[in-house]
Amino acid sequence: MNSLWLYLLILVCLSVVWLLRIAVKLLRSPLRRLLREAYFGTYPKTIIKLHRKYGPVVRIAPNEYSIDDPIAAKAIYGSGHGFIKSPWYYPSGNPLSLLPNLFAEQDLHIHAQERRKVAAVYSMTNLLQLEQFVDECTSILKKRLNEFASSGTSIDISHWLQCYAFDVIDKMTFGRRFGFLDSGEDIQGIMSSLSEYLVYCANVGIFPEWHKTLFLWQMQSKTASGSLHVEEFARTQLEEKYKKAQAGSQNSNGINTSEDFITTLLRIQAQNSTKITNEDISSVCNMNIGAGSDTTSISLASIIFNLLKYPRFLQKLRTVIAESEERGEISDPIKFSEADKLPYLQAVLKEGLRMHPATGLSLGRVVPSQGTDLAGQ
Repeated sequence: MNSLWLYLLILVCLSVVWLLRIAVKLLRSPLRRLLREAYFGTYPKTIIKLHRKYGPVVRIAPNEYSIDDPIAAKAIYGSGHGFIKSPWYYPSGNPLSLLPNLFAEQDLHIHAQERRKVAAVYSMTNLLQLEQFVDECTSILKKRLNEFASSGTSIDISHWLQCYAFDVIDKMTFGRRFGFLDSGEDIQGIMSSLSEYLVYCANVGIFPEWHKTLFLWQMQSKTASGSLHVEEFARTQLEEKYKKAQAGSQNSNGINTSEDFITTLLRIQAQNSTKITNEDISSVCNMNIGAGSDTTSISLASIIFNLLKYPRFLQKLRTVIAESEERGEISDPIKFSEADKLPYLQAVLKEGLRMHPATGLSLGRVVPSQGTDLAGQ
């Protein structure tokens, strides 16, 4: 027993020494201020100040750089330049799955191969065919906002935009809404689980080697949360979609006969079962729910927030829309093709995205082994 306590004491002492060494290194590091910035959430503003002071290339960690250059960005994120995704992406996927994850996949060849499988459903041609799904949800959102305005009820607009985004994504993916706009509630806790998942990815991505251990620990929990709940939610909806397709009841229970994402993929699969697998279809569901709803709602919230913050631009946009409507150039609801022809509206949308990017993350890439020149360095 005495020996056991001695070993435990030695282990504790070694752990304390190890932690103290890390603390001393951090205190001596010229990058120690960035830890404070990250903790208080001021990193985005700080990194902008650093770029203004030091230029387009700033070292933010050992072997890690922040690049602020539009030409370099095209080279880094463009296809064919050899920049693979950094290990930060690894925690976005399931470490126990042998199937590729399109978002987390680091192998360029596998990523391109998987992307080609589902490219058809994300093409502009196919997305425009789903415009009526968006219009339906937009109409319901307008109705709810008018109700709140009439009653003088104060609301959290960002929450309702997320309800809108979820219903849009659900409608486009599965062919039906799940009623977020009707109830205004977090149905089945999917919003909170998605938030947990994104926070997990952002933080564990810094230490990707911890992902598998933490993921296994999460699996031991009695209540599914985070990515596990998001996957479970998507799987449940997909199974129901399969049942309705097999029963030939696509026209019942409010299911729209137009081809949603899953219907399109099932049709492609029926034509060639080797081209699209059930796992590929499941991956599309997870991606749409996991990445589509939050980015959509955040972007919309940024646009509305900045318009309200700068009312002169809001008034100008209203004038542009009113004049276009008088000339018969736009419909109600406005179509994508019509909105695309309004330069000022497009400028507002792009500026909203610039002011508050939907991800808020660096989305790192790894420089090719042969090296490269970026921003003249």
